[in-house]
Amino acid sequence: MSAVAESQEANGLDPKRWKALVVIAIAQLMVVLDASIVNIALPALKADLHISDANRQWVVTAYTLAFGGLLLLGGRIADYGGRKRAFLIGLVGFAGASAIGGFAQNQAMLFSSRALQGAFAALLAPAALSLITVTFTDSKERAKAFGVYGGLSAGGAAIGLILGGLLTEYASWRWCLGVNVPIAVLAFILGSANIHESRASGDTRYDIPGAVTSTLGLVTLVYGITKAGTLGWKANETLTYFGIAVALLLAFVIIEKRSSHPLLPVRILTERNRGASYLTSLIVGSGLFGMFLFLSIYFQGVLQYSPVKAGLLFLPFSVGVGISAGVASQLLPRYGARWVSLVGMLMASGGLFLLTRLQPDSSYTSDILPALMLMSLGLGLVFVPLSATALFAVGNHDAGVASAVLNTSQQIGGALGTAFLNTVATTATTAYFIDHKIAQPTPQDSVTALVHGFTTAFHWSAGLVFLGAIVWGFMVNADKDTLAANDSPVAHVG
Repeated sequence: MSAVAESQEANGLDPKRWKALVVIAIAQLMVVLDASIVNIALPALKADLHISDANRQWVVTAYTLAFGGLLLLGGRIADYGGRKRAFLIGLVGFAGASAIGGFAQNQAMLFSSRALQGAFAALLAPAALSLITVTFTDSKERAKAFGVYGGLSAGGAAIGLILGGLLTEYASWRWCLGVNVPIAVLAFILGSANIHESRASGDTRYDIPGAVTSTLGLVTLVYGITKAGTLGWKANETLTYFGIAVALLLAFVIIEKRSSHPLLPVRILTERNRGASYLTSLIVGSGLFGMFLFLSIYFQGVLQYSPVKAGLLFLPFSVGVGISAGVASQLLPRYGARWVSLVGMLMASGGLFLLTRLQPDSSYTSDILPALMLMSLGLGLVFVPLSATALFAVGNHDAGVASAVLNTSQQIGGALGTAFLNTVATTATTAYFIDHKIAQPTPQDSVTALVHGFTTAFHWSAGLVFLGAIVWGFMVNADKDTLAANDSPVAHVG
């Protein structure tokens, strides 16, 4: 060990912490982009595996259901079983599931592999975020680490669309899944050597009733949301799933209040800054995720761009997020979380509002690019403080489950927002024909109505992100001094 490393270890700093961050960043990017990488590949894989229009949603939904439903349990397993161990097992399982999907011969095999990916992602994602908290014990360094994590969380979906377009056009849709295998293997090798083990101390008994009710409740809720996107919000089947989800989640709350070792301790949610992070993440995720879906359809369905060109048009978005996340990591220790993210949310809301001007013949350079850049520069400022405050003063015992709550709020928000905004867009498109008394629409009429639906949804998207800014501005009170007070040495195991 070098003299510098020995000095850092003596001061409670992990000498391998920056190498560990590289590994965590690789894994986080893999998990985030996998939620979107297959979107552009959908037409190709649908044709190859003879998947019907009714069943194509399961390529995305199977992943989302397992991921969102198992996150809380995955976070607790990471806390109790060891965060490094959970991280490495998650990597191996994710790689194996990806390989199965890449070799899928029919839709059942593909859907099953996507669900398996989601299950291992639910173990991997909370372990990754909690490892940042326990590895970086200095507030300024932690802000930089969260800058990397937040940038990938915000820009990963766009990176997934870019990579999905390139792989689909120049290789095969199968590589949209197969590409995870070498990435996961590399991350496993580097993680084994550079990440320290850490786990919760004290009471580490599992809350089995809480795990069952929360998992079934979240899975049912996400499934109900996806049904709302296809059947409508008032359909009997949709309302039935929502009713079951509410009953299960209420049972979960009652169990948690009475349990001596709850899966989700109430103290996680009741701390003001953490609660603001989770609620804001849910609201912003609801407004943001539909943007990628609508613009992907607009690029390919309206402007008739190829998958690779449609994907590459999101590249400036990823670059903007990367730049602003780096800026946010510098601003966070200086100004605190509240103002940095507030400015970012107002910028992101403004970018979404610019997209409400979209027309069937809009120019990418003058009409779409400015909106993407304003959004991306804002979102980098949002996700870095959001990640930091989500684990604010959480302590070693609950780092994994607190990470899982943040991921869960993002997943539920994204699923809810996509279903809601898709319904808004579809309804607005139908209303366009009625309002303009168009009984036999021409192809141009259909395109105009489709774009009208998108712009109506963008109004709602902008409003949701603005609502997130209001919630954040009123609830968060952690300043730079209180964030620094969260510095604390963490005991490593092995």
